[in-house]
Amino acid sequence: MASPLIHIVDDDSSLRCALESLFRSVDLEARSYESVSAFLTAPRSNQPGCLLLDVRLPGLGGLEFQSQLASHGITLPVIMMTGHGDIPMSVRAMKAGAVDFLPKPFRDQDLLDAVAVALQRDQAQREERGDLDQVRERYATLSPREQQVMGLVTAGRLNKQVAGDLGLSEITVKIHRGAAMRKMGARTLPDLVRMAESLKLTTNTKV
Repeated sequence: MASPLIHIVDDDSSLRCALESLFRSVDLEARSYESVSAFLTAPRSNQPGCLLLDVRLPGLGGLEFQSQLASHGITLPVIMMTGHGDIPMSVRAMKAGAVDFLPKPFRDQDLLDAVAVALQRDQAQREERGDLDQVRERYATLSPREQQVMGLVTAGRLNKQVAGDLGLSEITVKIHRGAAMRKMGARTLPDLVRMAESLKLTTNTKV
């Protein structure tokens, strides 16, 4: 995995420099931006990492930007920072998924601890997305009939019921079910059910 990159969005240039120096001292790469617009217009990379986001920024504020991350295709975990924090702000940030909410001035170790948690979360999210991509690729190798059988079986239908739904013999259903499990790499029916849930499959009984 590529080395992580810490993105710092804060309009205080002295703090940006101090944070970059702090991260260098623990062998972490960091880039800083004076505003949300500067962050958004910078070249985007797919490096693992996290986003340190100040609440009060020129233009779009940190809390507002946090609520828009998904629309920009940004999945990096967020740590909020503020010199003007209050309880409602921290509650709003945490409810929106922030890893931590750090009032300024904060201790270096508190920030490093929060970054460590954020990087662990980012790695877990990336692994989960990678697993889902693999499940999608396997599902695409199923024939339309195998996909139908998988959808019905994982919805709780018995082989006999699936056969009736699709106008097939029970033996044929078993063959399609076995092929679907083999192609999906599912060792058990519960494995196949979990895969169907991750794909958000809906049953379709049309030929």
